[in-house]
Amino acid sequence: MLQYLPTLLDGLWITLWLAVLGIFLGFALGVLGAVASVSSIKTYRIVCRVYVEFFRNTPMLIQLLVLFFGLPALGIRLSPLIAASLALILNNTAYIMEIVRGGILSTDKGQYEAAESLGLTRGQALRFVVLPPAIEKVFSPIVSQSVLLMLSTSIVSTIGVPELTGAAMQISSDTFRALELYLSLAIIYVLLNYIFRAALTILWQALFKKTGQKRLFQRVAKPIVITKLDVRSGNNA
Repeated sequence: MLQYLPTLLDGLWITLWLAVLGIFLGFALGVLGAVASVSSIKTYRIVCRVYVEFFRNTPMLIQLLVLFFGLPALGIRLSPLIAASLALILNNTAYIMEIVRGGILSTDKGQYEAAESLGLTRGQALRFVVLPPAIEKVFSPIVSQSVLLMLSTSIVSTIGVPELTGAAMQISSDTFRALELYLSLAIIYVLLNYIFRAALTILWQALFKKTGQKRLFQRVAKPIVITKLDVRSGNNA
């Protein structure tokens, strides 16, 4: 079995690449979508709701098959790796949108009023005052969704992507030692689960926890608030 170790390591690398790409791009797009979903512009809210309902109420496998086998009918051909990446990103975006949206809606409206009283626009209040604590509040569900996405990378083996599960299937067909191989694979996924949770927890502490320094988001938002206060003071003078 040792001669197949490079194949498994290659599959592990692809799994990690797909997971990290899906998690971080999905998070970035999901936050943007969540902000748009609570916008005062009705069109944005409708588009976001349709997007979320579609991707949350259809199996990821179907989404993957549409991207890989369906788009060629429209003249759009994607490689297995690109199709897999898009499916993971689009699916994760929908779930992150809904999670962050819930955090935003649970925020006290008084924070908007306090921010606007300092001279911030509603958009700036949402971005710099409301959004950071909203994300902090729902970071645990975000971590759980991220781990679930990592486990979902196994689905992409159905279109020929040689990630960890795909590599194991290839080895199994060569060696006929399915039981020990898939049990080992299950253990690897359990270890990846703990590694991803630990890594994301460290990231959470770096972003939100007070460790003698100001929070990252506060360091970004403070200059905006100070600038607005200076402008208002100048106008009053």
